Amino acid sequence: MRLDDRKFLILQAIIDDYIMTAVPVGSRTISRKSGVGFSPATIRNEMSDLEELGYLDQPHTSAGRVPSAKAYRLYVDRLMKSVDVSEEEAGRIHDHLYRRTAQVEEVIREAAQALSDVTHYTAVVAAPRLDGMTVRRIQLVPVTETSALMIVVTSAGMVKDHVIPVPAGVEPDHLYAISKMLTAQLAGHPLSNARDLLIGVFAGLTEHKQLMGSVIRALDQQAQEEGVGSLVVGGRSNLLSYPEYSDVEKAKNFLAVLESREKLAPLLSQTGGVEFAVRIGPEINMPEFADCSVVTATYRVGNNTTGTMGIIGPTRMNYARVVSVLNYMGRTISDLLSGDKE
Repeated sequence: MRLDDRKFLILQAIIDDYIMTAVPVGSRTISRKSGVGFSPATIRNEMSDLEELGYLDQPHTSAGRVPSAKAYRLYVDRLMKSVDVSEEEAGRIHDHLYRRTAQVEEVIREAAQALSDVTHYTAVVAAPRLDGMTVRRIQLVPVTETSALMIVVTSAGMVKDHVIPVPAGVEPDHLYAISKMLTAQLAGHPLSNARDLLIGVFAGLTEHKQLMGSVIRALDQQAQEEGVGSLVVGGRSNLLSYPEYSDVEKAKNFLAVLESREKLAPLLSQTGGVEFAVRIGPEINMPEFADCSVVTATYRVGNNTTGTMGIIGPTRMNYARVVSVLNYMGRTISDLLSGDKE
């Protein structure tokens, strides 16, 4: 038995209807759809074949059918049509992003909120990896007599700060002079190379060795903490409004995953330079996400730095719309952070 044109047409109509209603689809419903043109009896026979082929499930006896994960994979790979972002959606994205400064961390937070608001699903956005950025400026700002705030500004506009101890006797003028020296030594170099670049400077110092040791340790810690980029989640509770997550225990397990950076980070992994990836139900390999799909996309900051964003929704999500929104968001983030504002 093969998947011929008629089965393709009927399967697409079933998927489209189930995405909109979340109600098992019957043959009469499909026969009334414009463009199908088959009788309910013919459609019932084709639905039985589609179930045998693994594309449809029947949750209850005498009930309609629902698409399987295999059906959604076929839909994404072969049946999905591209759509454009509406003017309303584009406006909402701009309202979120352009009301903030063009600092990466602010943009990432607003992007997660905008994606969740526009799609009504849960959004996860990972900041760009620091190992793809270079240092633009380092500044030591006195906070108290015994502490200072070390501010690192990267080539992509990302600002990182860290409170470091300051030995007794170090004046604000000393911190200013050390800031200039650090910027001169590290500007244009990856943050991950900071330790190697500063070791020679550290060895030649006759004073402020203790302070420089604190600076190097803080830079090391920032590089380690940001190796995979910080994660921001938007619309944590959005999926709870969908019938798939009406079960309290299932909802609790889903929300628990959203609180775990260790479990969320792999969801945003992109390999081989792929711009978009769609994982459906069992493909995610997480029992808490058995009824979910995850669509991820990359965005670019500068020439070499990339970050990742994703949408988590039910397997019956509107894939074409999600892909178009992610594509538009990626272009908008890139334009904003490179200064190409409309």
